[in-house]
Amino acid sequence: MEPNNVSYNPLDDPGADQLGQFAREHQGEKPRYITTSTGRRVGDFRNVITVGPRGPMVLDDIPWMQEMAHFNRERIPERVVHAKGAGAFGYFEVTNTEITKYCRASLFSQLGKRTRVAARFSTVARERGSSDTVRDVRGFSIRFYTEQGNWDLVGNNTPVFFVRDPHFFMRFIHSQKRNPQTNLLDYNARWDFFTLRPESLYQVTWMYSDKGIPDGFRHMDGWGSHTYKLINNQNEPVYNKFYWRTNQGVKNLDTNTANQLAANDPDYNVHDLYDAIARKQYPSWTLFIQIMTYDQARRFEFNPFDLTKTWPENDYPYIEVGRMTLDENPKNYYAQVEQLAFSPSNRVPGIEFSPDKMLQARVFAYADAHRYRIGVNANLIPVNCPIVSVNAPTERDGRMMTGDNQGNAPNYWPNSFDNNRDDPIGSNEPRTTITTTDIDRFESGDEDNYTQVRQLYLNFNQSERDRLHTNIANDLQYCYAFIVERALKQFELIHVNYAAGIRRSLQNLRIQNKS
Repeated sequence: MEPNNVSYNPLDDPGADQLGQFAREHQGEKPRYITTSTGRRVGDFRNVITVGPRGPMVLDDIPWMQEMAHFNRERIPERVVHAKGAGAFGYFEVTNTEITKYCRASLFSQLGKRTRVAARFSTVARERGSSDTVRDVRGFSIRFYTEQGNWDLVGNNTPVFFVRDPHFFMRFIHSQKRNPQTNLLDYNARWDFFTLRPESLYQVTWMYSDKGIPDGFRHMDGWGSHTYKLINNQNEPVYNKFYWRTNQGVKNLDTNTANQLAANDPDYNVHDLYDAIARKQYPSWTLFIQIMTYDQARRFEFNPFDLTKTWPENDYPYIEVGRMTLDENPKNYYAQVEQLAFSPSNRVPGIEFSPDKMLQARVFAYADAHRYRIGVNANLIPVNCPIVSVNAPTERDGRMMTGDNQGNAPNYWPNSFDNNRDDPIGSNEPRTTITTTDIDRFESGDEDNYTQVRQLYLNFNQSERDRLHTNIANDLQYCYAFIVERALKQFELIHVNYAAGIRRSLQNLRIQNKS
């Protein structure tokens, strides 16, 4: 990736040696003749068929028509969120088997056991063509290819999220996207939503603090964010959270450096990850869990399934599980990264879902998004295939079906002709017992939205607070006055100095703009 105004030397490109390796591997091979997609050899791959040397062209030039038609369709829709990102492959190695007291998933069963992984890191709200160094949350998604099937741990580089009720997820994303009339980023929409849903203030404070712009994907931590449930071999359940700690150390970019990179090197994060792996400087992260018993959950100060809250580390300490190392770049970005389809619904025995409403919504939403974006048979794409055999006899046909479509086997079940059976002993998980309670739409917006944010704010030193105030003021200066005043009232509920600092920063910006 060539930054502006910098000369490019191919010898400095870590990918150049990989191209040389490809050439060496295929040196001396017999010619491979070009064919159409149906196998017919192409006699002339340089010139279209025309009426005379000056044209016009004719419509029976099948090789050209096939290539053109394929080109017109070679881009699937970009992800609505997490559109731009980078991917890599590697392995996860168990370094501590204490997790087996809580979880019976086979990938954790032995010290030193290795499981192949795929990772994808991304920005969240912006489009594929946007800069890597914008102020935004980063996606942090890992797939484990286990002998019990694929497990996807889909999270972010933050421990919380903006909303706690799934009704507001789509609306929140719309507020961060482009204005439907102007097609411009809309600060009024962004801050209108933030100030009308104060549960977002923890994530807002995190994103506008020094933590808001990671220095590349290698230097950021990751969280599963949601509360999950683990089941051990005795069928005893506990609640848990997952946390990835970078072994490269956390590093973030200041606003000025991030803006310079956005102009001069907009793909900074993407090539930073790729180049490090090409140099054999393999990045790694250590996986930890927090554990909360059912009894602790009943007595917890907040709703333990609230995605806008964290579990205090002092009360629920981190337990080391293992290390992930990324040591392999994709050979083809489109096939292995763009089509890489994560979903929290991909789980293995021993890992279940908690009553977290946002998690339950994502269990449906992610898989359904892939059915739209890639197709109903997205799991047949090699990067999405599990390493174990698949037998889903009633899932047939559909766009992009490959193979024999299960041949002449019955497409219904039960039937009298095959030997397909379910496995109630080997795969069933204990389920949560629901006591007698009302089924209704419960208001959650009025829960405590300020205590944990206040703790985060007070953990910052004064210079960190000053930068936080300035970063927020840089947005609010473009907002309507009534939205600014509403925001200041919300920040004052967190801490009086929070609102006062933002007000001072806004005044300073007005003075600078006048001068």
